[in-house]
Amino acid sequence: MLLLSWRAGNRLWRELKDLPLRAAVALGASGLGQPARPAQLLKAYGIVLPIGLFAWWVMPQITLVMTPSIDAWVVHRSPGVVERGDLVSFTLSDPVAGPAPVSVTKYALCLPGDQIVMVERPASLGGGRNGWYYCNGQLMGISKSAARSGKALDHWQPESARIPEGMIFVGSRHPDGYDSRYYGPVAIERLSRMEKLL
Repeated sequence: MLLLSWRAGNRLWRELKDLPLRAAVALGASGLGQPARPAQLLKAYGIVLPIGLFAWWVMPQITLVMTPSIDAWVVHRSPGVVERGDLVSFTLSDPVAGPAPVSVTKYALCLPGDQIVMVERPASLGGGRNGWYYCNGQLMGISKSAARSGKALDHWQPESARIPEGMIFVGSRHPDGYDSRYYGPVAIERLSRMEKLL
């Protein structure tokens, strides 16, 4: 085992050591055995390093949205108070979302003190009951009794007629979105206000 580690480390060192020469060949040197041309390497560093530093700085600043339920592909943190319709991001720990916590982006739909009503109605397909969620009399979305995979889903039952202080009902208009219709409002301190870039 130790011998394999040593061999892998030795091979990695040789590859890293030859990297400038390979870069020189890619930039016009006559071959691997030929010396690197410093002017060509400086040009390469002048192009690659700024791009790499820019990517290193930008990537933590943005979030790629990988869901059809949100009308955005790229978002970034935007300081300020969360208002109705704002994009928000938070970490979700839920068995339906998967075994590990995931970062999700949703819309802030119903704010603290807003009236929340859920009306159960028979599901049109597959039996069970769907939950129709209204915020201040406006339909926000409908929960389903089962996921597309057939797995049974429990929808959130409001405990009072108002969204509690310090909580926000998050979601989207997408019929298959997994949001507060299933896990309830999210604490404001867990939410980061986001702004759409793309």
